[in-house]
Amino acid sequence: MSNGGANEGRRRFLTAATSVVGAAGVVGVAVPFVGSWNPSAKARAAGAPVKVNIGNIEPGGMVTEEWRGKPVYIVRRTQAALDTIPKLDDVVVDPRSEEPQQPDYAKNPHRSIKEEFLILVGLCTHLGCAPIYRPDVGAEDLGGDEWLGGFFCPCHGSKFDLAGRVYQSVPAPTNLVVPPHSYESASVVVIGIDQEA
Repeated sequence: MSNGGANEGRRRFLTAATSVVGAAGVVGVAVPFVGSWNPSAKARAAGAPVKVNIGNIEPGGMVTEEWRGKPVYIVRRTQAALDTIPKLDDVVVDPRSEEPQQPDYAKNPHRSIKEEFLILVGLCTHLGCAPIYRPDVGAEDLGGDEWLGGFFCPCHGSKFDLAGRVYQSVPAPTNLVVPPHSYESASVVVIGIDQEA
């Protein structure tokens, strides 16, 4: 009888141990499988589309993603930020975005499909440095009351507004590039696939 109790205990132990090892094996197989759904680094560098969840970006906030080996800035603009854009038409080089730094569907005052979201390649059009997002209105180091928020390139001092339009009299010759993109849903944007007209 005591031997039967020992066998019963051993059986429970072996069943539990086998279950734990089996569960670990399932997780070990599932993690790489789920991970394989995302494009590899090589595919992303080659231009594979990148999906970004923009639903969690706070108003006024920015996230950076990588597409084709380049940083892509996604800014969720506030209404106050959008209201500053037309005020800068006289101080930017290309106020109507006539140069080809964006797809046709982003040739508008806010340079985006949805006014709220600005999507730009985060490389200065002068020598390719990464501009810094500076939404702070009135920043003394960027012109005080004349600075209404935007991007500042620390390499050579180029400035861009909150539509990515380049200021006059700076080294950068053109606006920041708007990459091809489209909206899969209200909270997911796909970088690398053009929005259908």
